[in-house]
Amino acid sequence: MRELADVHYPQAEQIRVVLDNLSTHSAGALYEAFPAPEARRLLCRLEFHYTPKHASWLNMVEIEIGVLRGQCLDRRIGERQALVAEIPAWERQRNAAGARIKWVFTTERARTKLARAYPNTAKES
Repeated sequence: MRELADVHYPQAEQIRVVLDNLSTHSAGALYEAFPAPEARRLLCRLEFHYTPKHASWLNMVEIEIGVLRGQCLDRRIGERQALVAEIPAWERQRNAAGARIKWVFTTERARTKLARAYPNTAKES
């Protein structure tokens, strides 16, 4: 975050940062990484926006790891070398098949669940 603020956008008064909901992505993490005055200085210029937990890329990764576990790692693999060979082979097969994650979270459900996060765009008469 310091590099973002001081190197990439030194003139910006406010920097909007979009993050997933990983526990390390918080203002408190800056206080753990830097002395309080430095953390405070950075936080004055940063505005955090978090992606919804149910729709983040992290969920897609977790889903894919579950598929890997069920399709490839569901048996004993006795040697590390065999494991190192199995995973790329599974990955090639999965990519060749054009595997996709099908979200069941519909736009309508998203609008209902996230209504408070979005302004009311309905025109008033």
